[in-house]
Amino acid sequence: MTDTKKYFDACVASIADIVKFDSSLAPAQPSMPFGKGAADCLAYFLDLAASFGFETHNYDNYVGEVIFGEGKEFAVLAHLDVVPAGKGWTKLPFGGEICDGKLYGRGTMDDKGPAVICLYCLRALKESGFVPKKKIKLIVGCNEECGWACIDHYNQCAHMPEEGFTPDADFPAIFAEKGILHFETAFPLPDAPFTSLTAGERPNMVCDYAAASGVSVRGAEKEGICIHGDTVEARGKSAHASTPEKGVNALGILLSYFAEKDERVKNIYDLLFADKLGLRKIEDETGPLTMSANVARYENGTLYITTDIRYPATCTQEQICEKLNAFGAPYTLLHCQKPLYNDKNGFLVSTLQKVYCEQTGRTEEAIAIGGGTYARALKNGAGFGPQFPDEPSTIHQKDEYITLENLQKLLDIYTSAIYELTK
Repeated sequence: MTDTKKYFDACVASIADIVKFDSSLAPAQPSMPFGKGAADCLAYFLDLAASFGFETHNYDNYVGEVIFGEGKEFAVLAHLDVVPAGKGWTKLPFGGEICDGKLYGRGTMDDKGPAVICLYCLRALKESGFVPKKKIKLIVGCNEECGWACIDHYNQCAHMPEEGFTPDADFPAIFAEKGILHFETAFPLPDAPFTSLTAGERPNMVCDYAAASGVSVRGAEKEGICIHGDTVEARGKSAHASTPEKGVNALGILLSYFAEKDERVKNIYDLLFADKLGLRKIEDETGPLTMSANVARYENGTLYITTDIRYPATCTQEQICEKLNAFGAPYTLLHCQKPLYNDKNGFLVSTLQKVYCEQTGRTEEAIAIGGGTYARALKNGAGFGPQFPDEPSTIHQKDEYITLENLQKLLDIYTSAIYELTK
């Protein structure tokens, strides 16, 4: 097998460089649909690939690809956009700093780091003399975190392979992904116990800060609550919305505070956080439904709340919407993705599992997740790392990092996986 250790230092340096681009969603500019940061980041990645001798394509700064080999197409799908840095960092979020065996920065794990690692895997295979029997397309999008317009554009401009994996999830191999619903509910709340309320940044990030001002009714003191005059602030802990149990929802803390004195707010809290309709009891082998209300605003006597739901892969969107109809308030579907469900024993998942077990010495079985990855853009796709089991996850959190030890492991795992799947 190809020796990847000689590419380690260069790979680390490239990740540190690409992290310095703030590629979170920004206002569109001419020929830059997701802002200048995303466009510059994509240009850096494709220039790096071209310097290794690969054919590259930039599809209007929506998405790019790197080509290696000929034959039936095989995809490695990654993304270069990131969620906003957020607050509370002890390192520069776009600094690419290395400290105590860790490389820090937004995107080191989700998903710039794995994208660059896979590029170096292709380089290592190419320079070892390997000739794949498939046409490998390393596809890198710039809008994965906020709507997948990059994938829509790619499907218009190029041909999406039917099979592949994405290094934008967990280990071991992922055979199923839950369905995703983002919906905004409009709760009538005239004469609210506050004059303004704001919370959260993105539907797919557990809300870590919420605040209400013009407060006229006070609740009991609560952990996570801070009061300044007529302003009440709530602080929690961010996490990916697919695993809300790993975070602490500040919006929930804030609504709980007001719910003690206002029955209307209590009803909202009970629907979204106490789950009085039992949505979280919906479950199958891919796990229970999760629900995380992450963004809110109060306007013209109405409290608008955007909620992230991840529902079991054997359920349908229609079944979930039947439950939402019982909320008693109008709602708008903002983003929907159907579940992904693959054969655990098929060639793709079984090969990824074989590689994972051989490279790590571990024996976990294929898993299902609540995250929504690019794998569902493929007819037969699977998520595969970079998050190892039983290790802390900093994805979508402050001080996101990748350890240098794991970076080397990922070079070995992804090189082996690409080799086994395309030889």
